[in-house]
Amino acid sequence: MLNRVILMGRLTRDPELRYTASNIPVCSFTIAVDRNFVRQGEQRQADFIQVVAWRNTAEFVSKYYTKGMQVVVSGRLQTRTWDDQEGKRHYVTEVVVDETYFADSKRDSNNINKFDAGFGDENTQDIEGFMPIDADDDLPF
Repeated sequence: MLNRVILMGRLTRDPELRYTASNIPVCSFTIAVDRNFVRQGEQRQADFIQVVAWRNTAEFVSKYYTKGMQVVVSGRLQTRTWDDQEGKRHYVTEVVVDETYFADSKRDSNNINKFDAGFGDENTQDIEGFMPIDADDDLPF
């Protein structure tokens, strides 16, 4: 059997980090994924997909992801149910993350984000072992 999901979308809110009773980090967030088609005269539609990350991935997501960022998530689709205090059954379908990546283009961002390590065109600087190169120089390869 195969259960693999790969999505690219924007976070609809900041991720929420929690810990289980056995102190395992779990982070939940929602991404808005645009649909590929647009009906004539209508605006583009999006699907809002619930995502959950565990352990190190959960801590990474909670530390570096914020509302509005474009991200890629790869994982598996999972459904689960539970009964609330009133006995009503609830169903949820979510993506359980195996891998996640930043998908925003630095040039598309209007402001400097926390991932900017000084490699921008206007503020290039030396950073531990990395040095700016002159674009006019011949490269040795």
